[in-house]
Amino acid sequence: MMKSLQDLIVRPELQIQGIATGDLLSQVLSQIRLTGDRVYSCQLQAKGRMELEGRAAHVCVLEQGRLKVTRAGEPPATIDSGDLFLLPRDPEELRITAVDEPASLVVCRFWFDASSLRAMLFALPWLIHIRRVDAAAWIEGLVHYLLLEANDGQPGGALMISRLIDLIVIRTLRTWVHQGRAAGWLGGLSDVRVARALRKIHEQPLQRSSIDELAGVAGMSRSSFSERFTALVGRSPLRYQNEWRLTLARDMLAKRSARVGEVGIAIGYESEAAFSRAYKAYFGRSPRVDYNRSFRSVRAARR
Repeated sequence: MMKSLQDLIVRPELQIQGIATGDLLSQVLSQIRLTGDRVYSCQLQAKGRMELEGRAAHVCVLEQGRLKVTRAGEPPATIDSGDLFLLPRDPEELRITAVDEPASLVVCRFWFDASSLRAMLFALPWLIHIRRVDAAAWIEGLVHYLLLEANDGQPGGALMISRLIDLIVIRTLRTWVHQGRAAGWLGGLSDVRVARALRKIHEQPLQRSSIDELAGVAGMSRSSFSERFTALVGRSPLRYQNEWRLTLARDMLAKRSARVGEVGIAIGYESEAAFSRAYKAYFGRSPRVDYNRSFRSVRAARR
């Protein structure tokens, strides 16, 4: 079970550059950089479907109506008036529809900057839902200022919008942790020893660590570490490490940093075939599909 928030307010041995003091959650969230560029209102007719831009993250506040958010293989989520929901990744696989009446939303579009701990974000769930009762104390004021800046047009407005989106995303994550529902790396951060292992995995992406090495970093026995890590993070240490490396590979393919085979070797696979099998098993498509998709996007942007 997730520890209480007080357990997060522990100054661990883990030190993140630029942060001399502060709890572990603040240390990690301070390294997540966001670039938010757009705030707008969206109106949906009854049964209407909401379209969001691909390859971007979004945080939305439902002002009126009711929405249903669905994703293949996941139970549907119902969003009620006054609720907030955060979509950390590409919404391409989501279907968002108004239920029985028109709906109105405020939508914030943003990206996680490549210079931040972006690679940790893949472990966030596909949807973070904050109900009105848990957000009422802070969401109304933030949305008010967001819309003021979006409609003002004064110099400095773009920076204000980006900073306000940064604030609303971090506040959403903190509220989510308060609710005790956090999993993935946020769940792992509730334990200082597991957090050390998480940091090693993310700071040394090209080094494939063994269970013994990670347990040593955590200062635990092999069996205790594996059990504790899996309980908090929701997957075994080696599975988490491998999934993160594949996620890193996807970023490399999207940026066309190297060819498919070179990317596979870079993250520790002995052959392009082995890498392709693992990539397809995790993402449901060949790595060459993502590599070619990136090529088409770049070519289209140059026209």
